[in-house]
Amino acid sequence: MGNCDEVGASSKQYGVTKPISKAGPTVADIQRTKELEKFLVDSGLYESEEEAAKRVEVLHRLGQVLKSWVKMLTRRRGYTDQMVEDANAVIFTFGSYRLGVHGPGADLDTLCIGPSYVNREEDFFFALHDILANMEEITELQPIPDAHVPVMKFKFDGISIDLLYASISCLVVRDDLDIADVSILQNIDEPTVRSLNGCRVADQILKLVPNVENFRTTLRCLKFWAKRRGVYSNVTGFLGGVNLALLVARVCQLYPNAIPSMLVSRFFRVYTQWRWPNPVMLCPIEENELGFSVWDPRKNPRDRTHHMPIITPAYPCMNSSYNVSTSTLRVMMEQFQYSNKICGEVELNKAQWTALFEPYAFFESYKNYLQVDIVAADVDDLRAWKGWVESRLRQLTLMIERDTFGKLQCHPYPYEYMDMSRQCAHSAFYMGLQRKSGEIVQEGQQFDIRGTVDEFRHSVNMYMFWKPGMDIYVSHVRRRQIPSYVFPEGYKRSRQSRPTGQLDNPHKSSHEDISGTEHCERNPKRKYVDKVGVKQDIAVKKQFSVPMDSFARSRLSMGFSGLTAEMHNSGHDMIERTKSPESDTECASNSSVVTSLTSDGGSCEDVGSTQIAVSVEDHKGVDGTISGRFHDTVCGIHSVSLVENEVPRGNEVLQNELQQQLEPNQMPGMVLNSKGSIDSDAVQKPIIRRLRPCAMK
Repeated sequence: MGNCDEVGASSKQYGVTKPISKAGPTVADIQRTKELEKFLVDSGLYESEEEAAKRVEVLHRLGQVLKSWVKMLTRRRGYTDQMVEDANAVIFTFGSYRLGVHGPGADLDTLCIGPSYVNREEDFFFALHDILANMEEITELQPIPDAHVPVMKFKFDGISIDLLYASISCLVVRDDLDIADVSILQNIDEPTVRSLNGCRVADQILKLVPNVENFRTTLRCLKFWAKRRGVYSNVTGFLGGVNLALLVARVCQLYPNAIPSMLVSRFFRVYTQWRWPNPVMLCPIEENELGFSVWDPRKNPRDRTHHMPIITPAYPCMNSSYNVSTSTLRVMMEQFQYSNKICGEVELNKAQWTALFEPYAFFESYKNYLQVDIVAADVDDLRAWKGWVESRLRQLTLMIERDTFGKLQCHPYPYEYMDMSRQCAHSAFYMGLQRKSGEIVQEGQQFDIRGTVDEFRHSVNMYMFWKPGMDIYVSHVRRRQIPSYVFPEGYKRSRQSRPTGQLDNPHKSSHEDISGTEHCERNPKRKYVDKVGVKQDIAVKKQFSVPMDSFARSRLSMGFSGLTAEMHNSGHDMIERTKSPESDTECASNSSVVTSLTSDGGSCEDVGSTQIAVSVEDHKGVDGTISGRFHDTVCGIHSVSLVENEVPRGNEVLQNELQQQLEPNQMPGMVLNSKGSIDSDAVQKPIIRRLRPCAMK
């Protein structure tokens, strides 16, 4: 936790622009920081000394396993006894643990660096996998070799671990290896670069903030906020740990003498008004003769489509938030606005810090939802299948945006729910649906996304390791039809609909545990699926998987005054049932797969018929009115800009190129004057500079 009494007085400039304010805390700020830190402790965000000691012990034991693994491979390949003795693997940490903001039960992100002759494909994902699978301490072993960053997930004596592997161009890896040295990137492939950059980025972040302890307390606070408000999930298109760390670090640079309570407040002030897609950067983007691609909209057309660029500070600099879509950016901006107002009330002593962390009432914010049910034969299969489907959910959001020209908005909720009453392994995700506010539509206008859902299902079913019993259902459900298992109390609370941001009277939602996740009893280990059996699995899949035509066909349409779900069941039950090919267990979806929402003015619901007519209550956004608090902030409309003319907003971002190229030698720094207007001072800062690789030590 940050020390409230110590204020840095360094004249050093952090970041690519001058700070907005160098003001230190007032007595009231110090008191609010103490209250905030007490709230974080009382909320259980800090692990105990026993758990911290156990993590250190597990890291040491894992390191010994990795060293033995490398020595074994060295001996097998016929190297000399001296080489076997010198053979080594080094383990590094990154993520929340390296940044010092991990909490109880958090995953331990680790990287193993090994010599050039130990590869990832066979040695790591097969030889090491087999070693781990035979260890009693290892459970829930799940290799994911085809991930963007290949990873092995498991629990070591109850501690969740994500293990990456990087093979560098050295025969012997020294214990004092300097991972920050750019020469470590020589003669390696892109997946290895991505694996190494987790550690390199974490180290750079800690070097680029004025006060590490204030940064850590602020980041811990905002991670908790993002989880409570449902915007913490990089894979879904929201903010992940690295994204939040970079955003917080930039605010620390802009307010170098601020303490945590000030930094939390200014975080929302800055990003409520940030003019996306202007990038957030902690330092100039570096180019290097090694030739790896860096984020640069001038050269890379794909970079021009990014909605919320948050650039990593280590070479090669990348956009850490490329998953953000128009819909998820809209949701995050609403939450920034909501929280900005709460912070204003806290500063005026009209609210307590607890108000900032009220859980977001997702199931009370929309009238209509998409429910994605995921089923598998057992919990091990579900773990792998669910991970794949969850990684594709972002594509469903993008497809709906594309096919409805942005007029039908989706709000994917990043938490999973389980129906424990089912006899099969089950997990469900939800998306809120609404018509774009302010959109002028004609009566009877429809958005047919039947083909969109079919395309999504087809892409998901291309899973390389598909097994009989794995299936997915996409359904339309009204708010009153939301199953009770999503609420921890086991029943639905009757409440009036509230706006997204819950600004008027923020209070606790009916689901206190925002994770909404329950765990089935799991088998302790999962053997890696041999690729030899892939073709056989695919053949079995074609034989047993239920064809789309057997599901209730549907269209998803939003009309002027309401939604209608038309379910064509041809006399069958409205609840579709799929029998697992490996057992007699029946897995029932809680509603038919609906692919049609048609315009209808009705507001009644006839449960006994095959047509359900419902009215749509427009989903109201957060009140964006903000006043009286911008004496030292940077406005998004005038924020630090790398782009002369902003990339067009909304769907145009996906189609149009930048109107002008980046200007590498101009970086306007924004300063608010006493009247609240903004003056722009040109700060000569090179955005991209060239470095030469250093020699390996």
